[in-house]
Amino acid sequence: MKGECTPALRFSLRYYFVPIFNMSHLKNKLLDIALVFLVYFATHSHSEVLSTRSRWIVDAKSGQRVKLACVNWPGHLHAMIPEGLQKKPAKDIAASVASMGFNCVRLTWATYMFTKDSSVNLTAAQSLDRWNLTAAKAGVAANNPQLLDLDVVDVQKAVIDELGAQNVMVVLDNHVSLPKWCCDNDDGNGFFGDKYFDPKEWVQGLTMVAKRYKGNPTVVAMSLRNELRGPRQNENNWYQYIQEGAAAVHGENPDLLVIVSGLIFDTNLSFLRNRPLASNFNKKLVYEAHWYPFNDPPAKWLYQTNEFCANTTSWFTSQSGFLLSGKNPVPLFLSEFGKDQSDAKEDQNRYFSCLLAYLAETDIDWSLWTLQGSYMLREGQIDEEETFGMLDFSWDHLRNPTVRKMLQFTQRRIKTSNLVSCNNADPRSKHPTSYVMYHPQSGRCVEAGNENFTATSSQNCSRWRYSKNGNRIKLLGTSGCLTAVGDGLPVVVSNHCSSQKSKWRIVSSSKLHVAAKDDQGRDLCLELNSSNPTLVTKKCLCLGDDLKDVPSCEENPQRQWFKFVPTRA
Repeated sequence: MKGECTPALRFSLRYYFVPIFNMSHLKNKLLDIALVFLVYFATHSHSEVLSTRSRWIVDAKSGQRVKLACVNWPGHLHAMIPEGLQKKPAKDIAASVASMGFNCVRLTWATYMFTKDSSVNLTAAQSLDRWNLTAAKAGVAANNPQLLDLDVVDVQKAVIDELGAQNVMVVLDNHVSLPKWCCDNDDGNGFFGDKYFDPKEWVQGLTMVAKRYKGNPTVVAMSLRNELRGPRQNENNWYQYIQEGAAAVHGENPDLLVIVSGLIFDTNLSFLRNRPLASNFNKKLVYEAHWYPFNDPPAKWLYQTNEFCANTTSWFTSQSGFLLSGKNPVPLFLSEFGKDQSDAKEDQNRYFSCLLAYLAETDIDWSLWTLQGSYMLREGQIDEEETFGMLDFSWDHLRNPTVRKMLQFTQRRIKTSNLVSCNNADPRSKHPTSYVMYHPQSGRCVEAGNENFTATSSQNCSRWRYSKNGNRIKLLGTSGCLTAVGDGLPVVVSNHCSSQKSKWRIVSSSKLHVAAKDDQGRDLCLELNSSNPTLVTKKCLCLGDDLKDVPSCEENPQRQWFKFVPTRA
């Protein structure tokens, strides 16, 4: 959410997340909640110009953190109009985006929409007719009749206006040159000089789009190209043309963030270690990366979940995530990730929880693939379903409400926000670090209740002090420490902090298991009892007596995964 965490808002939320222990305290907290929303509605606006500071995207004027929590919405396919306009009114789709907690849309477009006379003057009706999309045309006529006779570029503008009306920012992503499904190594759209990828025409298109949206407060960024790939890709041409494209966008519209992708389907930016990208607009430069499980052996996720999560996280860090740290950190935008939301593929479910742990820990900006429940036309198939979509085939309902819940913690909106968001949102914060205990499989965090600890929505996260080396986990605002009682029993807060039951270690290669010993000297791990949901301790899953990963494990250990997410209170 843009404009979040003003000083007054930070104060209110800091107070709000102290656990409730009496009715007087509750009354004060309710007053502060009211203040939160008064500040929110007084300051919430989509008109800020964005900039960068170190690894953060910030409001250029106030310097406050702006967190991009986006969803992809394709408009680059054959018909060159955003998907779903044949299913629902544009304003209803935009409202759905906002209601799901996304503050941003990564809206894709094709170069030819702006550079080819045969496309730029084409109306939506003519474009649909060209592909014999009779049913889709009838659907647009029924749901968005005002758009049918507009040129395709004006339809894009109308959709952006509807998103702006919902206070949703837009990142315009140049997805392809020739409008079609993306991406293959040999589809002619992959790299500079490919059949459909003329660098001069590409720069021309970028310039036209940057100019068209100059002064438009909804469009906050342009990504130069999606998933560079194919046999022609090489680093020298990457530096040459990316610099040309970035300079063209910035020269035409200096308010925009310029987002740059790497090589190998947007999975490799490692070459930047040795040769940074030269530019004269460093406060506008953002890098992007993608992280999917498509090339991962499913058996690794299913039988070596801990180890493989560690390995893939390490891989992403080495290829792209390193940009977030080091001497000269820069913003990194995870512009695509996602899973089959039909839950038909267990390996993808486990990948998703692993990735969410990374999102929470790094507080990275991101964009989920994807919004649409269907496509007008994809790879020859008319009205094809998209099981990665947040919306179902009819665009009426959430495809999988669980995914919505899992994303809430990392979206960091006011109504679902937590202290991590607001204090990490201010890059200048000098306050000491505390932690929120996050459970990535459920997307929830740990909250101190009257009798035990439960997993809850993120606005009620309790905060902890922990040095992560086998020491106490201390509940902030109390003298008590998290303490194991026994196998299958709820954890408690105890003042006997010297006991072995109160000394916790991060174990397993995933670094997501948290273990302590009980009175019998048995190692037990924190676990979320899904039926309550209550925080208990149980025998550590998929770990041996030495708390190391076992070679193969058929159980899913993710109910025992917890991430200590840093915050500054």
